[in-house]
Amino acid sequence: MSDPTAETVDYVAITRLQAAYADVVNRRAWTELSDLFRPDASVRIDTVTRPAFEVRGPAAVGDFIGPAIAHFEFFEFVILNSVVTIDGDHATGRIFMCELRQDRESGRFTRAFGRYDDTYVRHDGRWWFATRDYRSLARSGRDEVFPDS
Repeated sequence: MSDPTAETVDYVAITRLQAAYADVVNRRAWTELSDLFRPDASVRIDTVTRPAFEVRGPAAVGDFIGPAIAHFEFFEFVILNSVVTIDGDHATGRIFMCELRQDRESGRFTRAFGRYDDTYVRHDGRWWFATRDYRSLARSGRDEVFPDS
């Protein structure tokens, strides 16, 4: 039987990691991703409207996200819900999120919804992102919701 206090401490640490990611993205503080992702972390991105691809390492994550949101005057990454399952020094999680954004040129506000399936690893006493698998679920201005695959 697992220790409920230790599991709670781990759960809080992982949800803090998730919140720290949202904070880094909202502040566009890409260099701070190295405090959240393992150096070899892989992130798979499936926007549905183009072929899925993968980036590796915290710098590559920032190199992708930075230009992707640069045309937004306002950008807010919001975690809507998350679940975490802990197994020793490894854990998995799922995050449903929304991006609130305003285009710099047109002033138009849009929303995007997505899901992250994550793996986390405890290394040197703290939790890190080991992998992330992102998939778009819906975007405002589109007639369809993207089917689950």
